[in-house]
Amino acid sequence: MQFSDQLTLEQQFKMQVWRDEVRKLSQPEAQDYLLEIMRQMMLKDNLIKNLLKP
Repeated sequence: MQFSDQLTLEQQFKMQVWRDEVRKLSQPEAQDYLLEIMRQMMLKDNLIKNLLKP
């Protein structure tokens, strides 16, 4: 399996949309949003780990 650390064109577009939206947030909103993203990433990691268990 080959891994690339480059974003696809579609991902780059989504990233720009998110960048524009995040810049509109206040600092407390941005902090809450960041914490929620981290929580969801941890849940995703747990899911992947459980799926890869033998």
